Amino acid sequence: MIAFRSMRFDLTDLRLFLLVVEAGSITHGAARANLALPSASERLRGMEELCGLRLLERGRRGIAPTAAGEALAHHARIILRQIDHMQGELGVYAKGLKGNIRLLANTAAITEFLPEALAPYLSTRPHIDIDLNERLSSEIVKAVAGGLAEIGIISDAVDAGNLQLLPFAIDRLVLVVPADHPLASAKALAFAEIVKQEFVGLTIGSPLQEHIDEHAARAGHPLKFRVRMRTFEGICRLAANGVGIGIVPETAAKRWCRSMPIRSIRLVDDWATRRLLLCMRAIEELSPFARDLVEHLKTVAEGKPGSQPELSAFPATAAARKPLTAPQGE
Repeated sequence: MIAFRSMRFDLTDLRLFLLVVEAGSITHGAARANLALPSASERLRGMEELCGLRLLERGRRGIAPTAAGEALAHHARIILRQIDHMQGELGVYAKGLKGNIRLLANTAAITEFLPEALAPYLSTRPHIDIDLNERLSSEIVKAVAGGLAEIGIISDAVDAGNLQLLPFAIDRLVLVVPADHPLASAKALAFAEIVKQEFVGLTIGSPLQEHIDEHAARAGHPLKFRVRMRTFEGICRLAANGVGIGIVPETAAKRWCRSMPIRSIRLVDDWATRRLLLCMRAIEELSPFARDLVEHLKTVAEGKPGSQPELSAFPATAAARKPLTAPQGE
């Protein structure tokens, strides 16, 4: 059984070793490292003595690494790359540079969850700006996978491929109706029971509205809109005045039910209860600013009362998920 020695190489030794391997010559490697040849040779001998292995051998084409030397070179590259990365990140903080994070999110995340989540984050980090845009969840997945955004917030109704996923929030869609509407006394309804009603919807192109419209099309009943509004408040206000019924996030319905004569009715369809997920290519690949935001949003998610049992049960990676048959939309 081999007894391995404790090995402690300094960074100068590792850089020298790589330069020698790349140059194929101790003389040229020493020159690139700005070291005298005797000093470089002594350092290389010391490395071989430290690990008890021959790391370099002289061939017809010059100096070449042994198998052990190849292994050392591989790890030396990783270590030095990480050191450079660390110095770059610390330099960002030392210079007080501004950070910009590219964040894409679906409708529910932008309107119902992110304002409260981002307010304390941005107010305590004046050096960070967030470029936030609304997209369909399927578009967010493509953008994050393609490097066009660092972080996304998506619905679990889409296939996230190989992206890393973290739970963020539970988003429940509900029906809002006038307080005197024939449906107002219902506790819960299926989408199929309401598709023939007249609706107040979101504007054309809204990711959430496209998501709802796709389910209506699947049911064989495109929705009839009396008017379209830009905000959930607008939908609730028109519903309160008897213009039509609407579908909004439960958080919005609860907020406006306090001040408007409307009723909120639970939709029993599976697609109406969605998990919102943070998605990224890999957290270790994010910029320091983006990683900081992810950690903040994770903390926000963990502090949401009543949602954690459902959130924590969700797989943290896309690979762990079962295939979904829901539309690839919002």
